[in-house]
Amino acid sequence: MNPSKIRKRIDRFRILVIGRANAGKTTILQRICNTQDKPKIYNSAGKEIDLTVLTASKERGEHDIENEMVFQSNPGFVFHDSRGFEAGGESEFEEVKAFITDHSKRGRIAKRLHVIWFCIPMDEASRSFTAGEKRFFSECDTGSIPVIVLFTKFDALYVIEYGKLKEAGTSLKDAKRQAPECAKKTFAHGPQLKFFEDVRRPPNCHVCLANMNKDDADCGALIEQTAGALDDEVLKKLFVSTQQTNLEICMKYAIQRTLPKHLDSTK
Repeated sequence: MNPSKIRKRIDRFRILVIGRANAGKTTILQRICNTQDKPKIYNSAGKEIDLTVLTASKERGEHDIENEMVFQSNPGFVFHDSRGFEAGGESEFEEVKAFITDHSKRGRIAKRLHVIWFCIPMDEASRSFTAGEKRFFSECDTGSIPVIVLFTKFDALYVIEYGKLKEAGTSLKDAKRQAPECAKKTFAHGPQLKFFEDVRRPPNCHVCLANMNKDDADCGALIEQTAGALDDEVLKKLFVSTQQTNLEICMKYAIQRTLPKHLDSTK
């Protein structure tokens, strides 16, 4: 099935975004949809929600994971926003668990949940997993829905490594240049990735996102990891054709899928 036929059948790619407050979720979604505008919010019946009413409900501590976030720049993506598990609250965890279970069993594939992005910010002092997050990766059965961990605000680690390099006598220019690579090496052996070695339900993969607030922010790694985590060929085609920020992955995907067929016919 080609992408145009897939789009007529499925229409939209659905993503659940889980993350703490101030994890940079909205900024990342704006980058993916190539916009700086705020999303429009719709309830489960498809009716648009007044943003002033939504803000008031947030202030009262109300939240509806069923609400759909859609950016006008790319309506092919539908996002569901889940609050993080900062306090390890039972209600928040059960809400997310029930949502995943329900949306994994929908009859129409267009109504199902297609992928989960789990955001962990790296600019907090502890940079460790909360009790609720640990519980998610130990107990929450996502079935065939792939889970991708997004280590957001990864550039916060650059500052730490920059300080270490400066203390070691490295020049300002060299410390600034070396800090990102040092941060990646330190992170590779840090507690965040080791945590996933011992959990019952580890994510499919992870991606580190830095400087998402900058105009030249690159979401290429997130797009590639998401496409790679999708086992369903139809959903993979839908995702690759829906994203509009990375032409290279469209070309790469097309070559990977078509070239082997032509080589076989040549033989």
